[in-house]
Amino acid sequence: MHDWMPDLAEGTGPKYVAIAGALVRDIERGVLRPGDRLPPQRVLAERLGIDLTTVTKAYNDVRRRGLMEGGGRRGSFVSERGATTPDAPEELRLDTGMNLPPEPAGGSFAPSYAAGVTALLDRPGGIGAMQYQPSGGAPADRAAAAAALRARGMEASDEMVLITSGSQNALHAIVSAALQPGDVICTPAYVYPGFIGLARRYALILKPVRTDAEGILPDALETAAQAGAKALYIVPDNDNPTTATMGLARRRAIAAIAVKHGLTIIEDDAYGQLAAEPLPSLACFAPDHTWHVATMSKIISPGLRVAWLRAPSVRQAWRLASDIHETAIMAPPLNAALTTLWLRDGSFERLVAEVREESIARQQLAAVILADVPFSAQPDGYHLWMPLADSASPADIVNALRPAGLSVVPSDAFAVGRDAAPALRVSIGGGLSRERLGRTLRLLDALVVQDARRNAPIV
Repeated sequence: MHDWMPDLAEGTGPKYVAIAGALVRDIERGVLRPGDRLPPQRVLAERLGIDLTTVTKAYNDVRRRGLMEGGGRRGSFVSERGATTPDAPEELRLDTGMNLPPEPAGGSFAPSYAAGVTALLDRPGGIGAMQYQPSGGAPADRAAAAAALRARGMEASDEMVLITSGSQNALHAIVSAALQPGDVICTPAYVYPGFIGLARRYALILKPVRTDAEGILPDALETAAQAGAKALYIVPDNDNPTTATMGLARRRAIAAIAVKHGLTIIEDDAYGQLAAEPLPSLACFAPDHTWHVATMSKIISPGLRVAWLRAPSVRQAWRLASDIHETAIMAPPLNAALTTLWLRDGSFERLVAEVREESIARQQLAAVILADVPFSAQPDGYHLWMPLADSASPADIVNALRPAGLSVVPSDAFAVGRDAAPALRVSIGGGLSRERLGRTLRLLDALVVQDARRNAPIV
């Protein structure tokens, strides 16, 4: 029997979640190996000075993940498959074209969600988390979101922050309230398709401006603003799809141009919180001009459908609250309350860190497998931007990869103009295990290399 004791220093939240997390970490790190027999539940409970049922819940949680087997008189053993995580069921791995955060091997999202829901509903008045919420979100949820945004250096009172049903709901409300048909919106040449769809719906004119490795160039934005542009849509961190990230000096320059010309900034900060040391938001430098959107769907789980919308002023926030109510009524109230609970007990930071660590591991895997294929990526992101030869056929590569389960989207889906240079956005998150991801990336490597050779001119 392995004389195992959990290190609970890294754990937060309910005790059983901390024990389960420690057990999973030690399996992943090789402290516990396949076949090792774990301490009996009663023995571990006595060592830790806690109730037996707490240890039982922790063991059961790890067993459900397939990392443990046995139980009862046989005792509990580390599973022979160790810390590997199975692929999601086939019906959950359908390629939707969405960029999904990876599911960390042995991650604590599922037990944290279950424990959080139980804690919310068990407390006095907890059923209120299942009821209709005030326009803009429950006061406690807005206060927690505002505090989190202030911690990133933004001016964000409770009254300036709204809770929305994901970032698309927030962007829809901003566009409908802050812009008029015919307004010119500056964007990079490649943009999140959801915003392209909104622009078409509201008869906005998207104007692509020149970019470099950090994104939009200040002089190009200056020229567009002088020509009458009204707004700027931007993903400053790990841009979707190009992965460009603005440095601090670039953010200051872009914000200064917006202030100078009165541009409205729509800052879609889908991935900013995923960085270990997030850069300041554009809202820090142009607070009176910036609508800032931060979503949980890209940093923890797409199922949460909760985003924070920071408006430039209280007046604008409450004007928008009614628009949000008309389009989506409210964000999922239980998920919004759960996010607030996680912010307060430290689980939020841990869950984001798990996604970050898994993303880093997957990027390292991609760098090895695709060593001969040029692409851009952020170390803690979970998508790649892969330019192709001019003669390449992105559609052929996408079609060949679809049965393998790898989400690959051609560049024309993101193009603001009609002429899109051949490229692919490759998502390395979602429900694919690392092992299956490795296999699909090797197929991608073979397809790209083969395509380039097949189309090379013969002299």
